[in-house]
Amino acid sequence: MGLFLVKLTSMRTVSSHVEMLALGEKIGADLQAGDLILLSGPLGAGKTALTQGIGQALGIDGITSPTFVISRIHCAGAKKIPLVHVDGYRLQGEAGALFDDLDLESYLPTSVTVVEWGDGLIDRISDQYLELRLGHGENENDRTIEAIGHGDRWDGFTL
Repeated sequence: MGLFLVKLTSMRTVSSHVEMLALGEKIGADLQAGDLILLSGPLGAGKTALTQGIGQALGIDGITSPTFVISRIHCAGAKKIPLVHVDGYRLQGEAGALFDDLDLESYLPTSVTVVEWGDGLIDRISDQYLELRLGHGENENDRTIEAIGHGDRWDGFTL
């Protein structure tokens, strides 16, 4: 991949599962085929909930964590764009070669692709992606979300 731009676009805090779903829907409303999203953060930070909201915006229901299957392809919903949802947790380190076997490059141009735990993996397939770093906030229910745009596709993006 070539030289790319990295920009902190915005930060946000949500205080409930419902707010995380709504944020995912807001993000999903502007997504288009070819978009790649990297989600990082500790267990319970809301990565799958955010993906469920993205799916809702695309007209896709029934999104669950792909932890045990590594990857799920959700058929096109109302926006006619499929969602590819990947969990890269078990693909880190030496197992990273298995990430290449998923052949995400084939799906990327026609799908929205969301990769949880994809640090060090997704830059193999694109230098244009939105990185969303999720974390636990000061209060028990608070979750922080930091958006970082990689490449000019994400210029002007805000949460």
